[in-house]
Amino acid sequence: MVTRLKDGIKGAFRIGQTMSVLGRIGFNWVRGDRPPAPRLLRQTFESLGATYIKLGQFIASSPTFFPKEYVEEFQGCLDSTPSLPYRVIRKIIEEELGRPVEEVFTDIDPVALASASIAQVHVARLINGEEVVIKVQKPGVRNILLTDLNFLYVSARILETLAPKLSWTSLSDIVDEIQRTMMEECDFIKEADNLEVFRQFLHNTHNTDATVPKVYEQCSSRRILVMERFYGVPLTDLDSIRGYTNNPEGTLITAMNTWFSSLTQCDFFHADVHAGNLMVLRDGRVGFIDFGIVGRIAPDTWQAVNDFIQTVMVGNFDGMADAMIRIGVTRHTVEASLLANDLRTLYSKMDQMVPDTVAYTADRAEDDVNHLLMDMVKVGESHGLHFPREFALLLKQFLYFDRYVHILAPEMDMFMDDRLKMLH
Repeated sequence: MVTRLKDGIKGAFRIGQTMSVLGRIGFNWVRGDRPPAPRLLRQTFESLGATYIKLGQFIASSPTFFPKEYVEEFQGCLDSTPSLPYRVIRKIIEEELGRPVEEVFTDIDPVALASASIAQVHVARLINGEEVVIKVQKPGVRNILLTDLNFLYVSARILETLAPKLSWTSLSDIVDEIQRTMMEECDFIKEADNLEVFRQFLHNTHNTDATVPKVYEQCSSRRILVMERFYGVPLTDLDSIRGYTNNPEGTLITAMNTWFSSLTQCDFFHADVHAGNLMVLRDGRVGFIDFGIVGRIAPDTWQAVNDFIQTVMVGNFDGMADAMIRIGVTRHTVEASLLANDLRTLYSKMDQMVPDTVAYTADRAEDDVNHLLMDMVKVGESHGLHFPREFALLLKQFLYFDRYVHILAPEMDMFMDDRLKMLH
């Protein structure tokens, strides 16, 4: 009863904080401070803290759900936050361990290695001498997320009731999906399980060229995760990668084939393969880290995605339209021939996407692919199609890998190279 009362008080206080921030922004709006709506929303989210920053990152990675201008604006949503003082982190670790830190660790670096909205990471050394990293959930995060997301869910349902036309956008379903995803991120036991499942997948597929950090379960819990420390560099750091392997292109192929295989041979796929979560280790192996966000795709949906990729490779627009219809959700019949014609028009832009100039950079290429993806989604939605969240997650990872190809293997064709086992 006392715990529930405390949570209720904290929840009411959090709603008060939210309303205060919104009131201040509204006051500035009245005074004439009126940036474009996407920028204003991003700035508002950053002011509101953890939940809304994560929500902004969700928007940035979901071109199938949100308008193009919002997806692009939220690419700049803060991906890191100020770290908490070590004394706060130490207290959390001791609460979770149920004993002083000195009984488990000989040393913990008081300066955070990284800090995000939900957790921060510190380097430490176990009593047995092994160097590890400790991922520590920030205090009150779970309660803040639940309060904020419940508030957003109720608001979405009210909007759908007042404006029935909005019900097709499924705002409340989107908030519900975000809540499920964020709550999973707050459960480090679940993340530890994900790491073990992926390790078993690598073992079962006889993949010795990729790895995941070992988890020290005896000193991990729902709020702290102690893992083997990896030494390496991000997959985008070509100069450093050359110090670990004489074949950066082969290393990239290993990373991509490992991920592609997980789509059909693992219980889930890693749904956040940005450069910080893919490392080239000192021994040349590829290290996959941070399994807080994973995706699961139904076999029939993956078959449709497979078919879509194959039809893109050969320029079969009727096939593209058919696959998109099978991937998407709609309330009425979609005219496949009309969708195919619109895709044919869009596809003509693809031939002009990569000009033959030295000045064409990887960043520019990534921007063009992003724009093309968003345009394809827009074409599908113009025909009444709405795409599931898992499809958005899949496409986002393809975009990450497209960027890595431009950096590490610019001559490689991601869809035609026989070394890439993309299709099964």
